[in-house]
Amino acid sequence: MIHSLARPYFIAAASFLVFTLSPVASQAQWISPEPGRTQSSNNTSASTSSTHAPPDPSDLEVSWRKMPARFLHDEKDMWLFPVKLAEGKHWLPTAIIVGGTAAFLKEDPPLERKVRQTDIFSEYNKVLTSSISGGLIAVVPAGFHAVSLLRHDSYGQGTSLLAGEAVANDAVLMLVLKAITRRARPSEFPPNGAYNDTFFATRNSFFGSSFPSAHAMMSFSVATVFVQRYKQHKWVSYVAYALATAISFSRVTTGAHFPSDVFIGAATGFAIARFDVLRH
Repeated sequence: MIHSLARPYFIAAASFLVFTLSPVASQAQWISPEPGRTQSSNNTSASTSSTHAPPDPSDLEVSWRKMPARFLHDEKDMWLFPVKLAEGKHWLPTAIIVGGTAAFLKEDPPLERKVRQTDIFSEYNKVLTSSISGGLIAVVPAGFHAVSLLRHDSYGQGTSLLAGEAVANDAVLMLVLKAITRRARPSEFPPNGAYNDTFFATRNSFFGSSFPSAHAMMSFSVATVFVQRYKQHKWVSYVAYALATAISFSRVTTGAHFPSDVFIGAATGFAIARFDVLRH
């Protein structure tokens, strides 16, 4: 049973490894413009600059030297986001995330009771433990960077740096939210518990707070960076988001997080990578 459950996830991880080790074309092939784009670039440069169109994620030039300034820029955008809301911007995606989180908060107790009172996920939990899933989040960008260095692939190095940048931003927001909410984890209650009054109730330090899920946040950030940087390869999105979803789901089945913790973590992780890290 465990082998049949483990196989898809090991295949997913192996697929990432194959992607990093497979022969690639020159760097120009990765970042070359689409057909017809070069011919019209001179004619459209003025209009592009006037409209301040965001850069394509595949066009970003990244290096270690640029990381500190990029990180500070990310943090500025993150913490000034309420100002943009006050100006009437980004209300729809914000409403979707807040509404989705609220819906999951209402359903957290019955869902968590069902998950913890069944043994159907026992083998699954042995495959994606906290350490294994956390290791995957770290190993994928780190391994990708190492292989890219060996191949002198600057585009691959930039991709891994962007993934690390996204994770760093995730960590800051995650720690602040955990310190504020101090939500008790499901594992602090009996399997058939009421799971009520979970916020400001954890017996752990704020690092052990349940809201949000760091695994969900960081896995979706890393996945989003790879998907956007290699979007010409459709299979990358399937593998990346499947692995991120499997990691996030395991946080519920192991009793480490409530579904709402995972939802808000995945949503913010995606948003930080897609609309902050990859936008400048």
